[in-house]
Parts: sequence; structure tokens; C-alpha cells
Amino acid sequence: MIILDYIVNLSILSLMVSTPLIIRSFINHKSLKQLRLWAGVYAGIVSSVLVSLSIQDQGYSYDIRYSVILLVFAYLGTVPGLITGSFALVSRLLVSENWPPAIVGWIVIMIVFLLVNKLTLNLKPVRKCLILMGSYIVAYIITVPIIFNVFRESPVFHLQYLLFVAIGVLLGGLIIESYEKLYRIITEKKKMEKTLEASEAKYRLIAENTSDLIMVMDKANGIRYFSPSHEMALGFTIEELESVDLCELIHPNDVNTFRLSIKKIMEHKESLSMEFRFLHKDGKWIEFESKCMPVTGGEGLLEYIVIISRDISERKKAEEILLQSEKLSIVGELAAGVAHEIRNPLTTIKGFVQLYKKENSSIEFNDLLLSELDRIETITSEMLSLGKPQAIQLNHTNLRELIENTVELLSPQANMKDIQFIRSYDDANFFITCEKNQIKQVFLNLMKNAMEAMPKGGDIKISIRNGMAGDCIIAIQDQGCGIPEELIPRLGEPFYTLKEKGTGLGLMICHKIIKQHQGTITYHSKLNEGTLIEINLPLATEKIL
Repeated sequence: MIILDYIVNLSILSLMVSTPLIIRSFINHKSLKQLRLWAGVYAGIVSSVLVSLSIQDQGYSYDIRYSVILLVFAYLGTVPGLITGSFALVSRLLVSENWPPAIVGWIVIMIVFLLVNKLTLNLKPVRKCLILMGSYIVAYIITVPIIFNVFRESPVFHLQYLLFVAIGVLLGGLIIESYEKLYRIITEKKKMEKTLEASEAKYRLIAENTSDLIMVMDKANGIRYFSPSHEMALGFTIEELESVDLCELIHPNDVNTFRLSIKKIMEHKESLSMEFRFLHKDGKWIEFESKCMPVTGGEGLLEYIVIISRDISERKKAEEILLQSEKLSIVGELAAGVAHEIRNPLTTIKGFVQLYKKENSSIEFNDLLLSELDRIETITSEMLSLGKPQAIQLNHTNLRELIENTVELLSPQANMKDIQFIRSYDDANFFITCEKNQIKQVFLNLMKNAMEAMPKGGDIKISIRNGMAGDCIIAIQDQGCGIPEELIPRLGEPFYTLKEKGTGLGLMICHKIIKQHQGTITYHSKLNEGTLIEINLPLATEKIL
């Protein structure tokens, strides 16, 4: 029966120790004030329950209430321990008539526990339990069998009781420590999950709102992730991108380079940069610069390749503009020097040829020589206008009048070639701030080019319309032979011409003048379908009538 009583007492102890620990899992204990005091009250109630389950042996009643008191002192501190001890003493006095031993023993043990607790403040609860248990054993032996002479000749009785209390302490300590360890693991896991969620949210925020394209490629060359920026940059939805092979979206001339670069990254596990063209949904190719970074696993094996791509179309255009500016600068310096050296002897040669023609007018080569000399003089004049800084006097000018004057100059030549100028204007007046002669030179050059492209005659359509944000657009459309699309980007380069006797400086000068007036010039042409030239110029802020 005693063993059964032991089991019942230990079971009740285990249940009542576990209950608050389980409840704590569902309650934010930080919001509870004076938690330790309430825990001491609860432990006092547990000790009272254990007192009511006292074991009777040889006319002596004993229980494991001190197991609870000892655990409270070790884990909760002095004040909760005293509260629990007070509950235990009152409960003991209520069920026992022999008060002096109970009161004296309680006082001695409380004093011992208070001293031990003060001396072991910095120790862990487990070690405190061991020291408190040892202190309790010493205090028990001194007070019960020695001072109060309780079964002094029966050490087995006392050993049995102390073992009973020790098992209670051991069992309660194991439950508390197991729970605390599990609680720490769960808390750390939750904290890690929150950190991971915050980190994931942060990187997702970056990945989903960056203008760069971010791809994650696995070691089998499959794409595991496309950032949402692909939809904005390429026009394809993420579902469409995931359903096609990546190489189908890369320009055929760049596919081999892309594959070799990926293979090199996988072999050497080193970052690599490359440039390739991606296909847009509307059919155009966009240039990207990509940084490819390998991601290795725990054993140093390559798991993924992160590819971050940036649209460099604007940068390429800027580089082309810079290169064009450098070419212009070089050509300008060269032109100034060459034109200066040629013009002086050219004037002398031309003068002697004209004099010789007066004396020998019958010689048929005189006119041919003078014609070629005029051509050389025209070329040197263009080179000088390109290389020599021009004094610019800006005035408010009506574009419509300027175009009409230019057409009037070219009309006789146009009539001889059966060419008609058709004009249309969205408004009566389009005023710009410009150097009138320079803009007129641009129109002359472009209209002459249009006429030369139409040896069989036709119509040249000239129009002015309002553009965006205070700009106007001058369009010149011919019905000539057209220009191959692959040659259009080279128009305006120094010494590049499509005409047999051209110098390649006319369009270059046009580009320079339009750029000085904060404008742009673009070409749209197809072979045998004519050419459309559009000039975009800013309108003047004030109109002068």
C-alpha cells in the first residue's frame, strides 16, 4: 500500500507541476504582473493537496510537501518559497495535532533554505536543487531523529522518507527542465521563423520592386525564379516565361556566348559578367548587362546561379552619342586644318584657270576644271563650317515662313525634275528660337537629298505638327529609292554617304545644327518605299507676330 501511496503522491505532484507549464505555453506571461507571487500561491495549494495525501506509517504521518517548497526556492526565489512554505505549514497544522515539531522543523528548514538561496543566487536552478536537497537532508536529520527523537533507532524509516522527497524533487525538476528546454527551443524556432519571414519579406520587397531582372537558375539550367520586373521589361507574363526555354528569348547570336559563360561559372564557381540581348514581346531586342553569381550548398557544390540583368539600352545610346561627339570633335579639328591648307592654293589655281579660259575659250576642258574646282571649294566650305565655331544669333523665327522660303529656292530645280512640294501645317504659325540661316541650311540639305533620291520625279510632302511637351515636329517625306534599314543608324556619321559623289558631311552638319538647337532628327525608311525624316524642335515660349 505504501508503494501505491507513493505513486499516487508522485503522480499528483507531476500533474500539478505540469499543468501551469502547459498553460504558460498559451499565455504571454510578460503581460501578467507579479507572476512569481502567483506561482508561489499555486505551489502552496499544491503542497496543501500533497499534505491531504499524507502517508501513514507506524503512527507517523509524512508527505512530500517539502519537494514542492524546495523546487519553488530553486526556480522562483525566496518570496514565492516563503509563500509556498506558509501554505504548507498551515495545511500541516490543520491535519495534525502535534504542532511543535511541525513549527520548529518548518522554521529551521526555512532559515536553511533562505541562507542557501542567498549564497547560491548566481547558480543555475539544477545546482540549487542539489544544494537545497542536501541542506534539507542535513536539517531533517538534525531536527527529526535527533532533536525530536522520532524513530531514532529506525534509520530505514527516515531513509525511505528522504528518498520519497528526493524522488519528488527529481521528478519535478525533470519536468520543469524538460519543459524549459522545449520552451526555449520553440521560442528560438519562432524567433528564427520571424527573422526568416522578415528577411524573406525584405528581399521579396527588393526583388519585386527593382527594375533589374533577377533570375535563379538551378544546376540543370532550369529557371526557378523570375522577378516581376521581367513583365515590365520584356512584356511577357511570368507564366509565359516559365513555359519557354530561356535560350529562345536570347538573341541567336548571343546564345552560344551565354551557354559558354554558364558552363564556365559551373566549372569554376566564380562570378561572371556578360552582355546579351533579350527578346521583347513586341519583337524588338533589348540589350542587357548581366552579373551571374554562383550559389553553393553545404558541401561546396553549386546549387544555383543568380542572374541579375540590367537594361543598358540607354547607356549604349549614350556611349554612341559620346562616340559621335568625339568623332565630331576629331573631324572638326581635321577639317579646320585641311580646309585652311587647301583653300589658299585652291583660290590661286581657280584664278589661273579662269584667266586661262578667257585667253583660250575654245578649249573644252576649261568648264570641267572650273566645275571640279567649285566642287572642291564647296567641300572645303562644308569642312570649315564643321570645324570652325560659328557665331550664333538666336531669333524668334516662324518655321512655316522659313520652309516656304526654302521651297521657293528649290522650286526651279524641282520643276526641272518633275518634283512637287506638298505642304501641310497644323497651325498658322510655329515659332522657334533659332539661328535662321543654320536651320535653313538643314532644310536645304534634307530637301536636296530628297530630290536626289527621286530621279524619276514625284512628290515631297512637308508637314509641321505639334509634338509633346511644347515641341513641334517637321516631317519631310519623299518617294525615292529609300534606305536599307541596317544602314539608317550610320546616317550622320562623318564621311559616311550613300551618294556616289557625296562627302558624308551634309547630314553630319545637319545633326550638329539640330543638336545645338536642343532638337533631334530621326529617319524612317525602307528600300524602294521612300524616306521619312522627322525633326523635333522646341517651340519658343513667346510668339512674336
